[in-house]
Amino acid sequence: MKKIKEFFRYDNIGLLFILPAFIYMAYFVGYPIISNIVLSLKDVSVRNLANGQQNFIGFANYAEILSDEVFRKALVNTLVFTVSCLVFQFLIGFLLALLFNKRFKIAKPVRGLLMIPWMMPMTVTALMFKFMFSTDVGIINYMLKCLGIIQENIEWLTTPGTAMAAVVMANIWIGIPFNTILISTGLTTIPQELYESASVDGANKLQKLLNITIPLLKPTIESILVLGFIYTFKVYDLVYVMTEGGPVNSTHLLSTYSYKLSFDMFQYSKGSAVANVLFVILLLVGMLYIRITMKGEEE
Repeated sequence: MKKIKEFFRYDNIGLLFILPAFIYMAYFVGYPIISNIVLSLKDVSVRNLANGQQNFIGFANYAEILSDEVFRKALVNTLVFTVSCLVFQFLIGFLLALLFNKRFKIAKPVRGLLMIPWMMPMTVTALMFKFMFSTDVGIINYMLKCLGIIQENIEWLTTPGTAMAAVVMANIWIGIPFNTILISTGLTTIPQELYESASVDGANKLQKLLNITIPLLKPTIESILVLGFIYTFKVYDLVYVMTEGGPVNSTHLLSTYSYKLSFDMFQYSKGSAVANVLFVILLLVGMLYIRITMKGEEE
């Protein structure tokens, strides 16, 4: 009884408030992660899923996927896809943020409209871009023909090189608002007096950008890049709807390949192993983000 009273002291009462969230996260997040790790250490496929003869094989699944050519291609594709999207999303978002930081009449309404790509369901966006990049009736080929850039329709989604470019462009369109809004928020925290003082000292716009804006936006930029990496690295539905990982595995990401192994090829343990590789990479990046955040708070 005494221990119970000690637990309900004022300085411990906060634990009761976080207990429901802890139980929820443990059951709906922790349990699936642990189950997936255990599944990846077994030999589970459609042949032995129901009969219970699921042998423990250790890290054999990981060794097998590491020697799998499609897995290696999916890993490279994921890195290329993520880095390409991050670079263009950030650059375009940064330029738009600088533009909307200027005071003109339609700045706020247009900035609000820019949030539409971010708020739209991913599946809807994927279907829209799939139609836009279609060979015969797509608006992309129509516009390029009207401009005289091409003479024949490009098979965007059925050619290995152009298919990856198409899904990258689609994801860039989705991620631009995220970068724009966060950078715009960061710009509002920079005192205008610094720019006024720099103007008095004769600094031009480029010097102000390089010596004031970018250094003071460093914490914001770091957060955007790390969060953008996490969001982009695990993209699944956009690529699956547009190309399903094809053609010839040219757009397979770790997420889509894990799905294919698990639900198309019914090799559940191998699919779990691929998903765990994705999980470990994102976990490391998440830990990096926490470290950067804590370092920024200390500074």
